[in-house]
Formats: sequence, structure tokens, C-alpha cells
Amino acid sequence: MEFNDIIDYLRTVASSTGAEISSPFFYLQFGLILVAAGIALAANAAFQARVDTTSLARRWPLPLRRLAHVLVESFPTIMFTVLIIGARIVMYHSTWPSRSYMLVVAVKLALAWLVIRLMTSVIRNATLVKLVSVTAWVIAALSVINQLEPMADALDSVSVVLGGLRLTPLLVIKLGLILIAALWVTNIASNFAESRINQSSDLTPSIQVLLVKMIRMGLMIVAIALALSAVGINLSALAVFSGAVGVGIGIGLQKIVANFISGIILLADKSVKPGDLVTIGDSSGRISAMKTRYISVAAGDGREFLIPNEDLVTQKVTNWTYTDKNTLVKVTFNTNYESDPRRVCQLAIEIAAAAPRAIKSKPPNCILTEFGETGMKFSLTFWIADPDGMDNVKSEVMLSLWEAFKREGIKVPYPVRELRVRGGALPVETSVEVSN
Repeated sequence: MEFNDIIDYLRTVASSTGAEISSPFFYLQFGLILVAAGIALAANAAFQARVDTTSLARRWPLPLRRLAHVLVESFPTIMFTVLIIGARIVMYHSTWPSRSYMLVVAVKLALAWLVIRLMTSVIRNATLVKLVSVTAWVIAALSVINQLEPMADALDSVSVVLGGLRLTPLLVIKLGLILIAALWVTNIASNFAESRINQSSDLTPSIQVLLVKMIRMGLMIVAIALALSAVGINLSALAVFSGAVGVGIGIGLQKIVANFISGIILLADKSVKPGDLVTIGDSSGRISAMKTRYISVAAGDGREFLIPNEDLVTQKVTNWTYTDKNTLVKVTFNTNYESDPRRVCQLAIEIAAAAPRAIKSKPPNCILTEFGETGMKFSLTFWIADPDGMDNVKSEVMLSLWEAFKREGIKVPYPVRELRVRGGALPVETSVEVSN
């Protein structure tokens, strides 16, 4: 179909439409459609006020429950269809059948919308439901008014040839619809596979994530290839774009590809996995998820750090739970020189051993590390089974140490500054003393 043919087709449609509008029965049918729509909306308002949609079919199986909700939501469409069918029957027996053509079209369109809503009730994504419903209804409407084939020819008449590939609006629309359907099926299949893999206790978390990513990527590639083949696009015709795609990946998508490859490496070498407690630069927390581009590290205070996978490969990462979750906690403190250092070490060891999270099989240790300027410096070390909440454990031990020192009369030194002023002049002598 050439451009002149399209103009002739539009003129023919305009002429037939003008002839239809000039008939008085057109306005009669249009009025009946408006009245039926108003009655349907009013009846729907009364119906919705009497029916509790939240408890409707609560004990039914999920597919039947969804079907019931769709039927309730489509009540005005059902009511409208019944009224138009009744009006069509009356006009059919009282005048020529051709004078109720609009009523037939309205009934077919309403029934098409009802069938489409029932079929899309299995789709959970609300946006996808709207897109599929509207697209399918437009196609059904064109078919009802016998304009589907002419419209398809018109969309196929405009084309752009790139290499061995002929692109038309019709081809793009077909490809989009098939891709949506294929990706929807792919998402269902990948979610099913993910649930099965996550239920397997024989696989480590990193292997589970790796398998899920490989399955999703593989299914997506298969879906795209099948969609292209379904619309008649030869994959070899896309070879002309391979150079441009390669340049785009090498320049514009460099970081994305680097993060993707880094994510595969991290999952393969098992250096980090979901649940590990890590420190990356100034960010510390537990890994909650590993995505294609980044990992999510939950800090424990409501924040989540999204760290690119490339940073984990190229930067220093502290994994507190890589091979062993046991963690050494170190507490440093000072006492004055009047204290018995052996008694101080004994008290510190007893307090650390009494900590609820201390590992009993690894006894604590306390050593005198330095004779400092203001007092003796000690280092207390003990083991806990999990690094999570290490600061809380350390705080509890230090509080217990403070209480024990007060009870035993052991003093913690602190600097005191004394200023001496002679004869009202500016300070000429400053000394620092340590209070014991």
C-alpha cells in the first residue's frame, strides 16, 4: 500500500462515516448507548455498596478468588452488555437490522473487553494488565469494525531498511507484544526456579544467587531470540549493529559490564556471600543481597549501602565471617601506678569470662602493655561467637570493669591542668599533674 492508497482509504472511511452520521438512527443508537452506560454506572454504584469485595470468596482457591474479583469489577460492563443486547433485540424486530449496527458493535466491544479482563486475571502486575488489556482491546475493536487488515497494511507500508533488515511500525508493534508476553513467561519460569533453588539446603547462598542469575539471563536471551524469530527477523541481519554495540559496551557500558563480570567472579570464588559481615572502606554491615550490579550491605541502623561489585574486587574488603565467625574483641584501659597490675589483670579476665557472649572454650587474656606517662596501660582480649553486635559486648565489659575498679579502689588516671598566676600577671608557669 502506497501513500496515495492510504489517502484514498482515509477518504473512503470518512465518506462512509459521514453517511452513517447523517442517518437519524445513528443518534438513536448513540442515545441508547449513553443511557445504557448511565444505567450500568448507577447499578454498579448500588451493587458495590451492597457487596463487601474484601471478604468476597475469601475461602475459595486463589484462581477462583481472582476470577470473582474481576467479575465484580466488571459488573458495569456486564450490565451495559445486557442492556445493549436488549435494545438490539427490540430494534431488530421493529426496524431494519442495519439500523442497529452500532449496537452490535458496542456489544462486541463490551464482550471483547470482558473476555480480555477475564484472561488477564492471571497476571499479577497491574501495569502489565493494563497494557495487555488496552492493546488486545484495540486489536479486537479494529477487527470488529473490519479495519484490522487495512490498518495492518497501512502500518506495514512505511518502512526503513537497515542493512538486510526492513523495519516497519507493524513489525515494531508485533515485536513489542511478543517480547512482553515472552518476558512475562520468562519471569514466571525464573521465579519458579528461584524458589526451588532457594529451598535447596545442599547449595551455599552464593551458589544459589549465581544459579538464579544464570537462569534469569539465559531465559531472557532465549525469550529475545524467540521473539525476534517469531516476527521474521533473521538474527544474522543484526550483524551490522555488532560493531556499534561493541563500541557502546566498550565505552558507554564499561562500568556496567565491569560490575556484572565482578559480580560473577564474587559468586564463583565465594569471597563474600549473603549473610557475611563485611567492612568496605568506611561502610560496615551485613550483606543482605547480591545483585547484578551491586551488593546491598545493611548497616543495622536502617541504612543500606549499595556498593558496586567492582569495588569488592579492586579494593580491600574485611570479611568478618569468611572462614570463621569467631571474633576477637580487644578492650584497652589504664590504671594508676598505685594499683596492683596482677590484681587488675585478674579482675579483667574474670569480668570478660563472665560476659554472656564470651566463648568459654577460649579463655580471655589480659596483659600489661606499657608504663605510660599517666599510668599503666592494659589490653584485655576475649572471643565471641559472632561479630554482630561487637560494640555492645565491648561496652558491657567496660562498664563491668568500671564497677569492679570502684569496688576494689582501683583508680583510672586522668590529666589535670593547673595554672599558677603570680602577682596578677599573665601565666608564666604551667604544670600538668596526674590525679591518682
